[in-house]
Amino acid sequence: MADRTPIIEVHRQGVWTPAAELQWLGDERCRLDYLPEYVFSDAPEPIALGLPVEFAADAVDADGHVDRLPPPFLYDLVPQGKGRQFLVKLLDLKDDGGLVFPLLMAGAFNPIGRLRLDTAVAFVQAEVSKDKGPLLEDGLGLEDILQRSDEFLEHISLHSMLAAGTTGVQGVAPKFLLAQDEEGGWFADLALPDTRARAHWLLKLPRGKSDEDRAVLRNEAAYLRLVDRCGLRAIAGEHTAAGPGGVMLHKEMLFVRRFDREVRDGRLHRLHQESLASLAGVRGFGQVVSQNRMLAALRRHATDPAAETVEFFKRDVLNQAMRNTDNHARNTAMQRTVDGVIRLTPVFDFAPMFMDPEVVPRSAQWLGAREERLDDWGAVLDHLTGTGLLAATERDSLARELRDFAPTVARLPELAISCGVEDHVLSQCLRAIDRQAGQLAALA
Repeated sequence: MADRTPIIEVHRQGVWTPAAELQWLGDERCRLDYLPEYVFSDAPEPIALGLPVEFAADAVDADGHVDRLPPPFLYDLVPQGKGRQFLVKLLDLKDDGGLVFPLLMAGAFNPIGRLRLDTAVAFVQAEVSKDKGPLLEDGLGLEDILQRSDEFLEHISLHSMLAAGTTGVQGVAPKFLLAQDEEGGWFADLALPDTRARAHWLLKLPRGKSDEDRAVLRNEAAYLRLVDRCGLRAIAGEHTAAGPGGVMLHKEMLFVRRFDREVRDGRLHRLHQESLASLAGVRGFGQVVSQNRMLAALRRHATDPAAETVEFFKRDVLNQAMRNTDNHARNTAMQRTVDGVIRLTPVFDFAPMFMDPEVVPRSAQWLGAREERLDDWGAVLDHLTGTGLLAATERDSLARELRDFAPTVARLPELAISCGVEDHVLSQCLRAIDRQAGQLAALA
């Protein structure tokens, strides 16, 4: 594949369309250019929110050097976690933090969002063709998945690059991408044609084998229901007394309805999705990005910056109150809806990560003028106003919104229990809940 020039394709109007050429220059250097036929096509949309559709001149850094590093959005497409391990072994590579292009060229065939590389599509088709195996016409039942039946395991094994390796999904926990047809049958995601797909799911398993890992996964379902009860942007689905239908917990398997896929009037739409790490210009993984920097990136691109700012703040209140410490910049993303609105995606990866055996610390902090950590909401608002990120009038409006949110935060123990948060988890959050509710109520 190294001798091929990858083409980035974008899914629009139900069709995969070549959009940009990615020239690999070696040593993790590249050049990206939109294709002329895409630039002059009907209403082309950018492949990344920070890359307008145009024939752009080379970017030059402060020292006058041409920037040939991979564009930040490409890192959203690089396989991570179990998918990365699977692909590195399959390609017989030695893994390191700078391994970008080999993984993109082989693994970016079905990422979250609506982009893919044609080299990766060719690669996975070649892999699957080596052992076609029996086709599943009717799909599998939910019980086959829950019991990990032989048929399910064979199906996932056959489509391992499509589902089992989950190269399109980042994160540590093992994940499967599944789809359902009009009859409710379950398939590995790309084993089901778009014309037959009616629902798309992410199946998530515990990060490890400890009791704490299993408890984190069980409570993630309850935490996601809690998002909805608090009035924030939750994963969509038919609502029942148990919470949003887009979240299902069966034994130790968490099913989460995907929000980068939407079936409307019988047509599947893949929605653009991009992490705040990408929008903030972050290249690579594991870099610490402040909440200030993420907020600035969000406001540059949101259709309604003020409304998304309120949502962003309330989400962080919940993260701190419920002690979800895993708040790095790739755990928050923006999307472009079918109607063209650019906004935060529904909340995802929201769980009691303070319990994780690997001790996941809160990495994204609010910082002051001297890069000191700010723990008081009044100080955060004042600093953002002083730097000009927030106008004084918006600062006051945001303070009112947060103060009005204080009663909801104070009710979190009651709401959490009704959503299924386990007592031993909630008891370790009570002090943080009280602190957040008190701070919000005191905002001027």
